[in-house]
Amino acid sequence: MQHITISPLSNELKTALQDKIDQKTKPPGSLGRLEQLALQVGLIQNSLTPVLKNPSIIVFAGDHGIAADGLVNPFPQAVTAQMVYNFLQGGAAINVFCRQHQLKLTVVDAGVNHEFPPHPLLRDRKIARGTQNYLHGPAMSPDQCRLAMQAGADEVKLAYDAGCNTIGFGEMGIGNTSSAALLMSYFTGIPVADCIGIGTGSNAQQLTQKIAVLQQVMAHHVKPKTAEQALATFGGFEIAMITGAILQAAALNMIVVIDGFIVTAALLAAAAMQPAVKDYCVFAHCSEEKGHKAMLQYLGVKPVMQLDMRLGEGTGAAMAIPVIQSAVLFLNEMASFNSAQVSNRTI
Repeated sequence: MQHITISPLSNELKTALQDKIDQKTKPPGSLGRLEQLALQVGLIQNSLTPVLKNPSIIVFAGDHGIAADGLVNPFPQAVTAQMVYNFLQGGAAINVFCRQHQLKLTVVDAGVNHEFPPHPLLRDRKIARGTQNYLHGPAMSPDQCRLAMQAGADEVKLAYDAGCNTIGFGEMGIGNTSSAALLMSYFTGIPVADCIGIGTGSNAQQLTQKIAVLQQVMAHHVKPKTAEQALATFGGFEIAMITGAILQAAALNMIVVIDGFIVTAALLAAAAMQPAVKDYCVFAHCSEEKGHKAMLQYLGVKPVMQLDMRLGEGTGAAMAIPVIQSAVLFLNEMASFNSAQVSNRTI
């Protein structure tokens, strides 16, 4: 991937933005999290009048070598391709929410073990027909990882060039909660058993097997020396593409809406490469998938919502974008004490 440098947010407008927020016709802090979002978005755009333009969701899909054996997933690997068709036909939850909130949706074949016919919503960025099984070796080669990250960055550039400045990411890939758990353990130092959840519907017996298999994976590999090596060892093509996409979006001063467990795992990799990337991220929700709350605590961030969701697909990001829009609109359109001729507090 081409080198990207991400600068920390400038605080040049912070005092003016906070004053604008405080002068709205409300008690200070009474809009809670919306006030924090308005401040963050204003700083990202370096503007007292920020605006969301053409908000979009990109869903990256990829298959995982470990899933072909059914060791960590109760659903067959073929479900990845079947769900991509569901996205393209407009039938998934992410389609519903994007239609509701008028968000542009793009689906990217990052590495599904299937050949899709051309479709207007589908971008072919296939690196390979699934990663290798990380029980036996790295999931992908260093070159494949770099190509995947660059492909994710290129997708963001296309959205940016089309006028988008607010972007969320989703994913689809049977077995990808296992990759996310391995990456979480690597970046946070939390034992892998404490990072593993039920994923796509594992029962108690399947969960026990999943933990044993992933502990074996961690023991099999010499600890990677860099974030990119960790991504290549444990990740998926869709996760690597999301990592590159997050980095590129932040470099373009876009608002980056982080979805749930898998997308946050990609962010852990991105933040290890470029710590300032976190300043540009809004964390949509806290997933019910085990480990996500600990991820957010590790990053020191607060999610916008708590809806007990754990679907993926970018659904949390799609639900959060209207909340961010509300934060921007109150900042721009709500009257101030002075303009409304309302008396402000006197003490």
